[in-house]
Amino acid sequence: MDDLERPAGDRHVPVLLEACLDLLAPALEGPAPVVIDATLGMGGHSEAILRRFPDVRLVGIDRDPQALRLAGRRLEPWADRFFPVHTTYDQIEPALAQAGFEAADGILFDLGVSSMQLDERERGFAYSYDAPLDMRMDSTAELTARDIVMEYSEQDLRRILRDWGEERFAQRIARGIVQAREQRELTTTGELVEIVRAAKPAAALHKKGHPAKQTFQALRIEVNQELEVLSRAVPNALDALRLGGRVAAMSYHSLEDKMVKQELAGRSRSSAPKGLPVELEEHKPTFRMITRGTHTPTAEEIEANPRAASARLRAAERIRSDSRHGKHS
Repeated sequence: MDDLERPAGDRHVPVLLEACLDLLAPALEGPAPVVIDATLGMGGHSEAILRRFPDVRLVGIDRDPQALRLAGRRLEPWADRFFPVHTTYDQIEPALAQAGFEAADGILFDLGVSSMQLDERERGFAYSYDAPLDMRMDSTAELTARDIVMEYSEQDLRRILRDWGEERFAQRIARGIVQAREQRELTTTGELVEIVRAAKPAAALHKKGHPAKQTFQALRIEVNQELEVLSRAVPNALDALRLGGRVAAMSYHSLEDKMVKQELAGRSRSSAPKGLPVELEEHKPTFRMITRGTHTPTAEEIEANPRAASARLRAAERIRSDSRHGKHS
């Protein structure tokens, strides 16, 4: 059977599944709760939510049309409670409105590239085999990794490799890309991997992990504007939660996790100026953290799904309505 035709449930092991469900569960005890799976992917988390909570209505957001098709087939038994929306995950309130809801009781983020996108060679996300330089999460979008590699200035290439990939040898790799493209058009991931290998010192090539991992991360983030979208998505999600609603967010690298942590922590502490004798109501926290630090996968979960190894899960609960942010109570 062609991999594209394999059922999504056979291709995907959801990360930190039970932890996510347990963290969201207290918010889903009321009548007809609404959950947003902001990163639907192949629908593994959504299927588990719909199975465990028979009254939940679930809005599934994904920018990838193929993911929506695969998840739609997987979630067909719950079609009357599943509302798919093709958009980016910062569009929380418009997605809710499209599905006919005003607010959410639970929101889940499983950030980064999906297993489906990594596994399909022609998408160009993986550095382990040769494929077109694409990396678009939304196949209808215009910008591709090839456009960046062929058209960005050396300075801009260095910036995204340094900032998005946290790549120590960003300057050498950017220069290598520019020199190579002066000789020929760069169109495949294999060509890019060879440029990265040639640009790095020999000692760096023997360190843990693939030498092109950070370069591919940087290009993927730039192609899909992932951190820009995330910077809007987390506050938009918190604003959309009802009183008692919960958000759970999984991230896979430090840039994502830092943004999630800052937004959740900011809403979970008092905004009162230091030295104020009485904390006014408007300064009180609107959220409370319900994870201490981060949840991480167990050894058994990592063995079942090695891609889960870097996952970090944070969660928070709305404890007070706030006119400055969310209007829901």
